[in-house]
Amino acid sequence: MNTKSHFTFAELENWLNERRVTEIECLVPDLTGVARGKILPREKFTEDRGMRLPEVVVAMGVTGEFPEEGPYYDVINPTDRDMHLRPDPSTVRIVPWAVDPTAQVIHDCYDRDGALVPYAPRSVLRRVCELYEGKGWSPIVAPELEFYLVARNTDPDVPLKPPIGRSGRSETSRQAYSIDAVNEFDPLFEDVYDYCEKMELNVDTLIHEVGAGQMEINFFHDHPLGLADEVFLFKRTVREAALRHDMFATFMAKPIAGEPGSAMHVHQSVVAKEGSAAGRNLFSNEDGSPSREFFWYIGGLQKYIPAAMALFAPYVNSYRRLSRFTAAPINIQWGTDNRTVGIRSPVAKAQARRIENRVIGADANPYVALAATLACGYLGIVNRIEPAPECKGDAYLGDYQLPRSLGEALQLLRDEADLAQVLGKGFVTVYSEIKEIEYAEFMKVISPWEREHLLLHV
Repeated sequence: MNTKSHFTFAELENWLNERRVTEIECLVPDLTGVARGKILPREKFTEDRGMRLPEVVVAMGVTGEFPEEGPYYDVINPTDRDMHLRPDPSTVRIVPWAVDPTAQVIHDCYDRDGALVPYAPRSVLRRVCELYEGKGWSPIVAPELEFYLVARNTDPDVPLKPPIGRSGRSETSRQAYSIDAVNEFDPLFEDVYDYCEKMELNVDTLIHEVGAGQMEINFFHDHPLGLADEVFLFKRTVREAALRHDMFATFMAKPIAGEPGSAMHVHQSVVAKEGSAAGRNLFSNEDGSPSREFFWYIGGLQKYIPAAMALFAPYVNSYRRLSRFTAAPINIQWGTDNRTVGIRSPVAKAQARRIENRVIGADANPYVALAATLACGYLGIVNRIEPAPECKGDAYLGDYQLPRSLGEALQLLRDEADLAQVLGKGFVTVYSEIKEIEYAEFMKVISPWEREHLLLHV
């Protein structure tokens, strides 16, 4: 749990004084999940308590591009004006790898009139959480984040390979849940856990996943905004630690051909905040049986996940993961303790009853992904959407129910008015336009497959 959740600015100053911090990394997560911002001397941070950046900084694609015209500028002012950044004191953490005492603080984005910038990822998640609060509910989430360790690779035309471990060998076979395979990278993970402890990141279990060099880290359940911050910071931490051990850590959805993709499975539940039911899991009745809200939440996920796929699978690479018999879902069926479905209900006691969204990729922006999955469930409850019958067999034998490409997913997102209402029409417009730019950039690239199979055969 975040022990600084109610930090005041005075307490923030005391925290910085106790650690003799001399520099502050002022961070803003952009649409991709990249940390943008500025590094300020401690004195400057204390004097200004905020900074300014151009509005487009949080609304760029992964290549750094943005549209030159179109609906994008119906939301973002074409004069390239500033947004005003305010630090969230609860997010302050030390930067454990910095040479001098350095802190990092995540900021929220406001316009000059004091309103949250609607397309900033943190703003979108705040917006959805406030909808829950308005109903007297508190959403709870717990992400499980997969990633690959790969050998250092500076040539994008060369395929990625597993890194060499302590034994001097790289993995050539799948080592799911192998303790010894994790221990191959003990020096790296000792640094990761040390960094996480110093940053007060509430990471739980580390396991070796199915792929060669593929790992998974689980987070303790908590409020969505705090956990999105932790996933955002954890990605940055693992990348830094890997570089210090002469390897890369990647959260690409499908980095290595022939190996499973990486997901961000999100467990989610809803707790009542008010009245005689305060503290009760809305997904369970008093007798311990599944509640109407439990089924309606599933119904909302089933109805809206296809339209939200551009948020859960944001890149052309993301759709390489979502294929049959690859440990990733291909449809929106649901089932109890069934890992072949897109929506899983783990076996749990009544107070811990939860729903796991297994569709989300590790490459998704954590703020956007959590906002989107909570939006789907929220719409399910408020609109009382009944789910399809439970899948009790192998869901891989069923039909594809998810879009197969980014282009198809973007069209579904644009056409879904309910999601736009919950997430914000401005956000959906900016996000869609940015992803169209990325998709157009990708289509300029000719792949090795095309040269191999089409060059002399068509």
